[in-house]
Amino acid sequence: MKELNLENLLSFLRKHDVFMFLNSNRDKSRMSGNDKYSSYDWVVAAGAKAELTSSNNAFESLKQFYQKQQDWLFGVLSYDLKNDIEKLSSVNFDGIEAPLMHFFSPQYLLTCIDELLNIVIGDKTLVEINGEALRKNNVNFNTDHSVTSDFKLRQRVSKVQYIHDVNNIKQHIHHGDIYEMNYCMEFYAEDVFIDPYETYLTLSELSPTPFSCFYRNRDIYLMSASPERFLRKNGNSIISQPMKGTMKRGITETEDAQLKMQLKNDPKEQSENVMIVDLVRNDLSKHAKRGTVKVDELFGTYTFPQVHQMISTVSGELEPGTHFTDVIKDSFPMGSMTGAPKVSAMQLIEQYEKTKRGLYSGAIGYITPEGNFDFNVVIRSILYNSKKKYLSFTVGSAITAASDAEKEYDECLLKAKAMTEALTISLMYKV
Repeated sequence: MKELNLENLLSFLRKHDVFMFLNSNRDKSRMSGNDKYSSYDWVVAAGAKAELTSSNNAFESLKQFYQKQQDWLFGVLSYDLKNDIEKLSSVNFDGIEAPLMHFFSPQYLLTCIDELLNIVIGDKTLVEINGEALRKNNVNFNTDHSVTSDFKLRQRVSKVQYIHDVNNIKQHIHHGDIYEMNYCMEFYAEDVFIDPYETYLTLSELSPTPFSCFYRNRDIYLMSASPERFLRKNGNSIISQPMKGTMKRGITETEDAQLKMQLKNDPKEQSENVMIVDLVRNDLSKHAKRGTVKVDELFGTYTFPQVHQMISTVSGELEPGTHFTDVIKDSFPMGSMTGAPKVSAMQLIEQYEKTKRGLYSGAIGYITPEGNFDFNVVIRSILYNSKKKYLSFTVGSAITAASDAEKEYDECLLKAKAMTEALTISLMYKV
């Protein structure tokens, strides 16, 4: 398959009320170095032969569902599954109302490796016809770039409140309650109609990332330009790639290179990163052979269309007989989205944040019939409940003792840029 026609692919997905599209953007990602661990250029899973929606004892339910299906599974893990793992609760407002866990076994599964399309599951003739359409420009794709002038994207937390909260969180750090906490705020719109397909297309064009994803579960849509991997298992090998440290892009090549170097050598950003690396090392050690957990890369700096990011890679070798669901459960939620210590940070997150995170800072990905998996971190993502006409995206940053509240606020706005632009371009009308 020489070139993916994304518009035509989205036209194909419109026919299904459950699907997942995972795109590594190998062909057009402007990262300084493509993700070397991804198995596929892209994956499409559409339709559901069987589904799991679970909340209580969710990971045991996933284990049983996998054992029953013995098939490819695609799905999402909500951040609030933390309550199923630890003695925690979530009572904040939830505008999206997505399930805590949703997995499905697809009716159609298409994968692309090195530009070669492979029909893994599904009627060969039907899929081949649709697959051929992905190469061509003759599929009708309805788009409307008109924007309602009175559309308003609101912040759940004002700048004044945000700065006040960050300073209070720093007091918790000074008192020794935590070392670091990821503090997030929601942007939202009510009574709004968007075309999720067009919105995802626009977001992908603005911000092609290695863990891009488009997911639908009936009325719930997730449009993601995530640059971060949560966890990947291949055989007995496990890797996690926590991302901590953000820097804006420069206007000129010289300024851009200087800003990237500034990020790499910034003591505050390094401190953020290394604390989460230590947390991830501890999480992986729960199921890894003794002495196998190592840091393959520390403070790696990568360039994305909107920002530079500091990413580290931690790996290990699993003990024989370890079930993959236990590995995911004992590493979830990812430390990059909580802080350290993890449980204490999550308690304070519930106290200071104004909305339930839901799918945001959860994970989305796939599980193979052999029990391998790859999951991203749900960040830089737009969520939409088409029935409620409620739209939301959340951004955050890591608060440490060295944090400047004004700079942390500016970092949040920087991370919100691509989502805001995508919505401004693709929004159809307000009802």
